[in-house]
Amino acid sequence: MAKSSGKRFMKLAGMTASIAGKAAKNSFKHLSSDEEKRLQARSDLMQDVGVQIAETLGEMKGAVMKVGQIASQYKDVFPPEVASALEKLQKDAPPMPYAQIRAQVERELKAPILELFSEFEETPFAAASIGQVHKATLPSGQKVVVKVQYPDVDENCDSDLKQVRMALKIAGVLNMSKQLQEQLFNEIRQSLHDELDYVKEAHNLRVFGAFHAEDEGLIIPKVISSHSSRRILTLTEEMGETLTVAATWDNDIKQKIAERLFHFTAGQLFGLYRMHCDPHPGNFAFRHDGSVVAYDFGGIRSYSDSEVQLFKRFVKHALKGDVTALEQDLIALDIRREDDKNIPGEFYEKWLSIGLKPLSISPYQEGDFDFGSSQVHHEAIAQMRTSLKYFGQFQPSATTMMLDRTVSGQYWNLVNLGVEIDLSPLVDDYIDA
Repeated sequence: MAKSSGKRFMKLAGMTASIAGKAAKNSFKHLSSDEEKRLQARSDLMQDVGVQIAETLGEMKGAVMKVGQIASQYKDVFPPEVASALEKLQKDAPPMPYAQIRAQVERELKAPILELFSEFEETPFAAASIGQVHKATLPSGQKVVVKVQYPDVDENCDSDLKQVRMALKIAGVLNMSKQLQEQLFNEIRQSLHDELDYVKEAHNLRVFGAFHAEDEGLIIPKVISSHSSRRILTLTEEMGETLTVAATWDNDIKQKIAERLFHFTAGQLFGLYRMHCDPHPGNFAFRHDGSVVAYDFGGIRSYSDSEVQLFKRFVKHALKGDVTALEQDLIALDIRREDDKNIPGEFYEKWLSIGLKPLSISPYQEGDFDFGSSQVHHEAIAQMRTSLKYFGQFQPSATTMMLDRTVSGQYWNLVNLGVEIDLSPLVDDYIDA
């Protein structure tokens, strides 16, 4: 264990030292360059840094790879070149040998695997950064899935995160105050620790299962307590098709799926004050009747009543196009810096005209919005380029970081589903504007 931790540390420290050298060289080389050349050089450096971080983290299982996955989803925190390179870490990780998985199951559940299960498939049907999932059958004949955490992942979590943060800081990627860095990385650290604690995830599954019990077409697996521990989670087998398969179905089925994904997220935020914050498409499965199965309840974020009321107020002001009130909401959310620099109302109006289209909000969009041919993300990138002079007056917010990740993730799920739908009635269900 100490030996593997030392190897991890050396690999990450080597990455950090290499990035430090590149950053220093880049800074010195372009000391006397004009602004345009400096910006291009920084973009090239960020691309290089992103690829190096992604390649290093991609070789390493565990928390450090999870950090990269989380980082790739926070496009408002990390430069686009870095986030883009980290996106490849979202793909399935290579599985761990079965012998190590069996040893972990037997160590955690304190019995031979063939006593615990009448069948246990040696090949996992899903492998990710901190664990993998195997199909199995209980002695009773019940079909289950077993989520097995990789050995020693939790031991390396904090040191992995510290090294990644140092590498990003040295590269000049974290262009924010030390206080904000602390808030953001505490949020990521808490998210990691939560995902590594399967006892906590089992509790979340029971809470969310009870909350959605009356929601027809929303299915959450049930925990098999006798076969679960801090690093092993056994659940009832609830299968469905992938998002790619669901995208080939008729639009009326896709509309049911879209409605359920919307209710899944909005219902939790406004009704439970807790939210499933990992909308990766692999965390959902879909059935021909439009039902949605939700997996992976490790990444949960809780919100206070005052935070939820502020989110609701922000949405109301956005729907009304009240940019003066909207700016005050952004200040309250720690997104807009509280300074005297004026930002014209047209700036906010343009962003509203882009952001409200997918919700079929008039006058920006009438009737069904076609997610399959959505240009909203391209429009947002184009608008960012024309709004650079105002971006110094905004900053990432620890309060909204997980919410941003969830909303943008669900937007991409609907884009990849290729659904045509009018979401405005669903917005009205939650927001009394």
